[in-house]
Amino acid sequence: MAAASVTSPLCTWLVAACMSVDFDNKDCCKKQPSSSLFQSSKRWAASKRRNLLVSRCSSSDFSISSKGGFISSFCGSLMNSCLAFEPCQEYYTSKGLTTFFGESLFGSSSNTNRISRKQRRIAAHSGKTMAVSVQPSKEVSTESKPHTKQRRVVVTGMSVVTPLGHEPDEFYNNLLEGVSGISDIEGFDCSSFPTRIAGEIKSFSTEGWVAPKLSKRADKFMLYMLTAGKKALTDGGISEEVMNELDKTRCGVVIGSGMGGMKVFNDAIEALNISYKKMNPFCVPFATTNMGSAMLAIDLGWMGPNYSISTACATSNFCILNAANHIIRGEADVMLCGGSDSVIIPLGLGGFVACRALSKRNEDPTKASRPWDINRDGFVMGEGAGVLLLEELEHAKKRGATIYAEFLGGSFTSDAYHMTEPHPEGKGTVLCIEKALAQSGVSREDVNYVNAHATSTQAGDLKEYQSIIRCFGQNPDLRVNSTKSMIGHLLGAAGAVEAVALVQAIRTGWVHPNVNLENPDEGVDTKVLVGPKKERLDIKVALSNSFGFGGHNSSILFSPYKP
Repeated sequence: MAAASVTSPLCTWLVAACMSVDFDNKDCCKKQPSSSLFQSSKRWAASKRRNLLVSRCSSSDFSISSKGGFISSFCGSLMNSCLAFEPCQEYYTSKGLTTFFGESLFGSSSNTNRISRKQRRIAAHSGKTMAVSVQPSKEVSTESKPHTKQRRVVVTGMSVVTPLGHEPDEFYNNLLEGVSGISDIEGFDCSSFPTRIAGEIKSFSTEGWVAPKLSKRADKFMLYMLTAGKKALTDGGISEEVMNELDKTRCGVVIGSGMGGMKVFNDAIEALNISYKKMNPFCVPFATTNMGSAMLAIDLGWMGPNYSISTACATSNFCILNAANHIIRGEADVMLCGGSDSVIIPLGLGGFVACRALSKRNEDPTKASRPWDINRDGFVMGEGAGVLLLEELEHAKKRGATIYAEFLGGSFTSDAYHMTEPHPEGKGTVLCIEKALAQSGVSREDVNYVNAHATSTQAGDLKEYQSIIRCFGQNPDLRVNSTKSMIGHLLGAAGAVEAVALVQAIRTGWVHPNVNLENPDEGVDTKVLVGPKKERLDIKVALSNSFGFGGHNSSILFSPYKP
C-alpha cells in the first residue's frame, strides 16, 4: 500500500524532472532539447513528452521501499531500461530528503540538498542521467483500516400518487383486491389515436402541500413529486418540531423523472410558434428532470445530496439505491427518494404510439395490461409518483420512528445491446440480480418474493421471467407478480410506486394478484406467478426490478426489519 500510494505522483514528477536529459540510446528515446522545461514557449511540447513517458512508466516496474525510501528502479522495463535510476551517494549520507528545484515531492527540505539549475543544465549537456532519490517525509502505514460496521438503512415513511389512490394504504388495498386503475383517457381528445386508454389520475389536489402560484405554473410531474415528498415526511413522523431538530446538512433529496416536464415543454413550443414573447419564463427550469427534486429541497431547506437521475423506466430504482448509498457512506442520515412522471398528453401518447409499444385494447381498458399473458399486445401508460423516506437506523431509532422495512442493497447494469429491446439471453438482467445479491450479502434461497418489472410487452415479460427463474428457480417458495397489471406503466415513477407496494407486502404479509393472467405464455410456470387472488406470504427478502430504454437494468432488495 505504501508503494502504491506514492508511485503514480512520484513517477510523474521524476519524468518531468528528466525531460531535459539527453539519451544516447536512439532506439529507446529521441534526443530532446536541453532548454528549461518550464519555458512558456515550449510548454506544449514538454507536456506532450511528459505524457508519453508517464504513460510508459505506468506500465513498468516501479518499486519503492517503504523502509529504505529509495527508488530501486524507475521504469525498469521501459525499452531496455533506458530510464533506469539508481540511488545516489548523497541519499545515504543525507538526513533529509534530496530535493529537486529546491522542493521535495512530499514537502520542504534543507538547503544542503538542493540542486541548482546550473547543475541540472551541466548534467543535461553531459548526457549523464541525474540520480534522484526520494523518501516519504512520514512513513506511510501499510496496515489496513479497521473494519467498521456498515450503516443500516431503513424505510420510515412513504407516499404515492397513483390511479388507485394517493395514500399507501388505499393504494395497496386496491391492489390486493385486484382493482384496476386503467380507464379511458379524459384529459384530452384522443379519438384519433389507436390507443385511447391509460392509467390516468382523474382527480388530484395540491392544496395544503404546494403553494398556489407554483401549482398553476409547474408541470404535473413536479406537483406529484412535491406532494408525495411532503406526504412521505408526514407519514414518517417528520413533524415541524422534528424538522427543526434535524441537521439539514445531512438530509437530502434524490427523486428523478424519466420524461420531465413534457407538458410545459410542449406548451412552450406552441407559444413559440406565435412569438417568443408568449413563452412561459419558467418553461426551461420547469421542464428539466432535476427541478422537482431541487424545489423540494429548497422548500424543506435540506442541504445534503440533491439531484435527480433519469434512466427512463429504471429511474426510481437508480434514485433509491443512490440515496441509500449516501446514508451508507455516512454522507447523509435522512433521504427522500423515488420518481415521478406525467406524460399522458398528445405528445406523450403519440410518441409511444409511434414506437408501437402501447396496447390497443380500447374496448376493455381494465383487461389491457396483462403481463405474461399470451394475448398481451403492449403496455398501458400510467402516471404518478412514489417517494420513500430512507433513514439511517440509529437516527431513526433515536427519534422513535416507525420502521416499515430495511433496505438491503441493489445494483445497476447495462444490456449494452439495443435501444429498446432487452438482450435476447437476458445477460444484463441476470448480471444485475446477481450483483444486487452479492452487494447486499443475500443468498438466493432467501429471496422469496419478486415484484417484477413486467410491463405487458411480448419480449420484455418473457426475458425477465427467464432471468428470474435462472436466479431463483430452485426456491419452491418463490412468488412473482407485476403491479403494472393494475396501474399500467408509470415510466420513471414505476420503480418507486412498486417499491411502496413491496414494502406494503412486507408490512401486511399479503402479496397482490396478477390480474388478467388468463392464458400464460408458453414456458411460464403459474406455480411461480401469483394467481388472480391475493396470497399470504411470509417474506424473507423481496426484490424489485426496473428496466428502461437504453438497456438500463436495476434491482433493489428489502426485508423485514430485524433489530
